[in-house]
Amino acid sequence: MAPERHYKMIVETVNISLEKGTAKQPVSAIELDREGVIKDAHRGTPGREVSLLDRALVDELTVSSGIERIPEGAMGENITFRISGPDTPKLGDRIQIGEVLLLVEKIGKECHGDGCAIFRSIGRCVMPSEGIFCSVVRGGQIQPGMTGELIRT
Repeated sequence: MAPERHYKMIVETVNISLEKGTAKQPVSAIELDREGVIKDAHRGTPGREVSLLDRALVDELTVSSGIERIPEGAMGENITFRISGPDTPKLGDRIQIGEVLLLVEKIGKECHGDGCAIFRSIGRCVMPSEGIFCSVVRGGQIQPGMTGELIRT
């Protein structure tokens, strides 16, 4: 049976941080290998080599917090994207972006509280409940504007 393709995603930004505990900053492209995002401080964290977040969730937090704007990467995500479709990733799903293939290992994570830059600035974050954490099945390069899709086998 062929894998089902449930939604498309558009990469808005790709982001890295050079030190843990700091917001990630947008860059023109990221390169991934089996250990994660090359040059990112969180590289090599098993099951969380790459983090993704839907920009719509960040926009909702911006409105509910009453602040002007939360920049891309501020939640600690390597890839900020927008979904076009009704489905959301589940554990075990794969996400293909260009030649890169990711495996969804975890949805959400423990909150670092004061150890997190966005938590210190607004008092909450969406990554603990909505962040998508993946391992890298096949590496390659990802740039803003690329499209990806969720593959449910």
